[in-house]
Amino acid sequence: MLNYENLLNPTIVGIPPSGIRRFFDLAEKSDDIISLGVGEPDFPTPWHIREAGIESLQQSKTRYTSNKGLAELRYEIAAYMNRRFALEYSADDEILVTVGGSEAIDLALRTIVKPGDEVLVPEPSFVCYVPLVRLCGGIPVVIDTKAENEFRLTADELSQHITPKTKAIILPFPSNPTGAVMRREHLEELAAVLRGTDIFVISDEIYAELTYDNVRHTSIAALPDMRERTIIIGGFSKPYSMTGWRLGYSMAPAPIAGQMLKIHQYAIMCAPSTAQYAAIEAMRNGDEDVAAMAAEYDMRRRFVVDGFNKMGLNCFLPQGAFYVFPCIKSTGLSSEEFCERLITEAKIAIVPGTAFGKSGEGFVRVSYCYSIKHIKEALRRIRGFVEQIKNG
Repeated sequence: MLNYENLLNPTIVGIPPSGIRRFFDLAEKSDDIISLGVGEPDFPTPWHIREAGIESLQQSKTRYTSNKGLAELRYEIAAYMNRRFALEYSADDEILVTVGGSEAIDLALRTIVKPGDEVLVPEPSFVCYVPLVRLCGGIPVVIDTKAENEFRLTADELSQHITPKTKAIILPFPSNPTGAVMRREHLEELAAVLRGTDIFVISDEIYAELTYDNVRHTSIAALPDMRERTIIIGGFSKPYSMTGWRLGYSMAPAPIAGQMLKIHQYAIMCAPSTAQYAAIEAMRNGDEDVAAMAAEYDMRRRFVVDGFNKMGLNCFLPQGAFYVFPCIKSTGLSSEEFCERLITEAKIAIVPGTAFGKSGEGFVRVSYCYSIKHIKEALRRIRGFVEQIKNG
């Protein structure tokens, strides 16, 4: 009988499974559970985008593409980034099409991080960052952001965590799970700290199109002297409701992009061709779809925040992504206890803040990428659950 404990890679064994998926799996076990737990748009992929994918199959466009991705798609990504965010990247040697944004993050980290290098990770943040740093031998250094700053990263917090071993910082804004955004003036303060160092920025901008209250997303790469040290991560899952198509992209200076491509060549080969043809259509003609979905999210955002504040669970109004991050400290329960009791007693699945780092204690993540009918019933049940706890 093999002793798997001795044979398995201890780094892998030491990484916990995703806290998001645990509550998603619990919700799937019962038909009467309402889930506000998963960050997946409830909109179908727009029909004209699906048609482009279908047409590619009908025309037998099912062969391997270039490792970098279809040239046509890379040129569309370059045009899109210039049109939407005033960023110029070469489709030939700075853009790489990946299997989702997560692969792009992995490639970026494996390209620049050596064993022992420190990578700064603001938290609460998406669950993949810390494990991926560890997988490439890096040392994740967590920066706890604060509710009083609406979970934005400040220049002082950044400065305090930089050491001679710091190789990179992950900049995860707009944020999953908090919905926090970094406006241009906030990014300028961070850039002032980073200029003159050799620290890379991995800017995860998967939610760039989902900002509200007339707040326009700014990439730190657009600031003076920052493009040369920034790797941008983007994708199609969130803005175009293409989660299952599994398509993302990275943009980086050519010397970095070329090394990322080598890892991608050996580990993946190329992203799915059908998804790439659909993505070309999304980039060319999807702006109106994105705007329509964002308007619906905006309405839901305000409704959910108002609902939590009325039930006494303080919740700031986030300006990005499609999550709210209400504080549940007034209930006297930990984040884990709150979510476990909520799913058992009220049949509502949400995610404890601690799934996104220790600084998420006392908070829960609620996704509003669900129908308003779905959300109304969920808030009704949560309100009843909270009243029951407070009344003893």
